[in-house]
Formats: sequence, structure tokens, C-alpha cells
Amino acid sequence: MDFENTAPPTEEELAEQARIRREKLNKLREEGNDPFVKVSYDVTHGSSDIKEGFEQLEGKEVSFAGRLISRRIMGKASFSHLQDREGQIQVYVRRDDVGDETYAAFKKDYDIGDIIGVKGYVFKTQTGEISIHVSRLEMLTKCLRPLPEKQHGLTNPDIRYRQRDLDLIVNPEVKEAFIKRSRIFREIRAYLDGKGFLEVDTPVLTTLEIGAAARPFKTRHNALDIDMYLRIETELYLKRLIVGGLEKVYEVGRIFRNEGMDAYHNPEFTTVEVYQAYCDYFSVMEMVEDMYSTIARNVCGTTDITYQGEVIHLGGKWERLTMKQAVKKYCGADYDSWADDKAARDCAKALGVEPEEGENATRGHVLIALFDAFAEDKLIQPTFIYDYPVENSPLAKRKPDDPAFTQRFEYFICGHEFGNAFSELNDPIDQKQRFVKQVEEKRAQEPGCNAAVDEEFITALEYGLPPAGGLGFGADRLVMLLTDSPTIRDVLLFPTMKPKK
Repeated sequence: MDFENTAPPTEEELAEQARIRREKLNKLREEGNDPFVKVSYDVTHGSSDIKEGFEQLEGKEVSFAGRLISRRIMGKASFSHLQDREGQIQVYVRRDDVGDETYAAFKKDYDIGDIIGVKGYVFKTQTGEISIHVSRLEMLTKCLRPLPEKQHGLTNPDIRYRQRDLDLIVNPEVKEAFIKRSRIFREIRAYLDGKGFLEVDTPVLTTLEIGAAARPFKTRHNALDIDMYLRIETELYLKRLIVGGLEKVYEVGRIFRNEGMDAYHNPEFTTVEVYQAYCDYFSVMEMVEDMYSTIARNVCGTTDITYQGEVIHLGGKWERLTMKQAVKKYCGADYDSWADDKAARDCAKALGVEPEEGENATRGHVLIALFDAFAEDKLIQPTFIYDYPVENSPLAKRKPDDPAFTQRFEYFICGHEFGNAFSELNDPIDQKQRFVKQVEEKRAQEPGCNAAVDEEFITALEYGLPPAGGLGFGADRLVMLLTDSPTIRDVLLFPTMKPKK
């Protein structure tokens, strides 16, 4: 068949195929062979077990189950392929081995997509393909909708994301990406556990809308008759655990932000937040370098990984630049030459940049705006940008020698931010003042919002938070990097989608 000149089936043709499959289901039920009553099947080997262990399994009986992906009927015998989580394996079905009635049903009543179980012995065909010579087979589940035809595949992103189950069936590389995602999360936990960190869980529902820039999802607790919010971070609870003396904690947590969506943002995503007593942001930098290179090596086999055609070097020392250095390097603006806030705004205007704060922009605001405009997208290889202005770092400790800046860093890869860290602010008086200002700014930007200072967190700080370093990074972005996925939707099993009408 000339696949290139074969059009994909129309909606009418697909509906007709589905109707025929239901007729087959009714026939099977009338014959007492309901394909939905089976509750279990004794599977002894997976497809990779059989292929990798062929020398030991040749000639021995195995029991296997999987989805019927292809078949080639040749009169009294047929070759088919079944697919399980590990891949595909060929099965050889012969009428003389399974019986006339079973073989006739296999030819007429079975369809591509059906889930079947087979028992038989392992052998290798004349072409060298490891296969199962079937002695017994049975249908375990009837597939009532036709799968996308192999030559046309399933490429429509909207259908792929909405019907991830179907995507996983017909696109093996998608399944591999999510298997790798699971490995990445396992390696994150193994690394942190190996460093003596304790994994914890903190509340997803909170009673407070904090003053952070992220917008929360709001809900209602009927029994308590109060508004509640899905968390936008795990940070404040985790730092309270450091106050409590746990000293080294982390959480792999689901986060919810009622904001826009793009290749790097989904309203529901996963972060890893890590906090350690008695260390500063430079110690956290070293941990990030070591953790990322360790995970890449264990998952990908190398610290040099390719992302969207660019070779990224995760091993060794990453470049380190202060935000002032980065801005000067990429657009020539020199923070230290600005005499006052107006001079900074004039510099930004000359470079065609308008800070969000407008005429209220400080030197710190201008520095942030210039970094976003000129530097961020240039940071392809892993780079730490550190010493952030206090204006956008409400939870970071100030630099003793330059209190206009904080002991904070973010790290960038392929022109995108991947994580955020700082020496934690543990002065409750300074923290309260920054929270108040943050809340005031949010209320000014969003009239009617319920932003408030987290007084319980301030109280915890008053009992004493030891010097500590903290890190938060997007786990989904790390998965994107290590699976070479261009969009976050490719690494979320069920990304947020607008419902179909």
C-alpha cells in the first residue's frame, strides 16, 4: 500500500469502525465470552524480560499480556505484535496449536487495540526476531475505538494532551519521556536523602493569601465557613520546620498559580524546595551544581546533554555573575554609575526599556528590568546570577556590605530560569517590614484582593530561625531539559486544557 497517498480515515469511517467493534463485542457476549469479565491474568514475563533473557528462556513457556498493535494473517497462521509497558514482542499464532474455534475468533473478532493474553514458548524466527509461539490465547479487554493508523500516527498536540492515554499507546517516545520523568524524581530524592535531608509534606490548602506576586486559586471551606487558597509555594512552612529544629528538609510539592500558560508555565506544576540550617547561598550553589550533574549522569549517562539542538554542559563549575555584572556585560549599563533613581530611569529609557513601576522605579527596579530585557535569554550554558536587589527579594537576607542587595541567586539554562535560592532572611523585624510593603503593593495592583501578612510565620521567626540556605526549583523544567522537550505540556501527563465545548 502506498501510505503517502493514503488519506487518514474520515470521521464517518472511524464511526463505522467503532460500530463494527461494538457488534463484535455483542457477538462475543452472546457466545459467553464477555471480554470485560476477566479480573486478572498471570503474567510471568515482560517484553524486555523475554528479549534480554532469550538465551535462558529459549524453548521455555512464558505467559505474556499486552495490546494488539499489528497482525499479519496468513491462512492457518498469523504473526502479530503485542505491546506492554516495556515495548513490543512478536507472537506466532497457529490454528493447529490454539484450535479451530479460537483461531477463527482471533481472525474475525479480535481488532488492533484489543488487550490479549498469550501463553507459549520462546523462540527465534528465521529472520532472527525473538517471538512467542502461542499455545493458548484469550481476549482480556475489547478495544471499542480504532487506534490511529500507524502510517498517520497521532501528531495533533491538542488531541495528544487531552487524550494522553491514547498518546502513550501510539507514541513510544512519549512513554519513554514519562518513564524518564519518574527516574528523575527518584534521583532527586536519592540525592537529597543521601545528603541527610528529610522529605516532608506541608499543607496544600492555606487560610491566607500572601502578598507574593503569584495569584492563587481560591476556594471555600464549607464546614469552617472560610475562604481558602491553593498554595503558591511551600517555602514558609518549610522554614518553620527549620525553626523547629529539623535543620535539613525538602518537599517535592504540587504548586498552583492562577496565571497564564506558555511553554514553560502550567497553572499546576511541581517544585522541589530544599532548606538547610547553617549554610549560605554559596553553599547552595555548590549543591545545585553537584545535584544537577549527578542526576544527569545517572539518568542520561552523561553531564553533556542536548536540548533543542544545543549541547548543555551540566558538569563542572557553572559561570557566576552578579546581576550588576550580567547587565553591564550584555547591555553596557553600569549600576554603579547611576547617581540616583532618576539617573537609572533615564538609562533605561535610553535603552528602550520601561520598568513596570514607571516613575516610581528605583535603581533596583531598573536593574531587574534591564536584566530581563538584555541578559536572561543570553544565558544558554548553566549560569548563576546572584546578588539581587532587595526590591524583588522579600525573603532573602541583605548583603551586610551593601544592604540594597540580597544574598540571592537564580540559575539559568537555555535562556530560562530553572531555580531560585538565597541565604534566608531570619530577622523577624526586617521580614515583617518587607511583608507589609509587599502586601501594600499587591493591594495597589489588585484592588479587592485579600493579601495579608503571614503573622504565624513572623511569630515563628521570633523564636529564632538559624542561619540557613534555601533552594526552590521547577522539577518539570528539569524534566524538560533531560528529555529534550520543548514545552512543559510534553512532561505533564495531563496538562491543563480548556474544556471542549
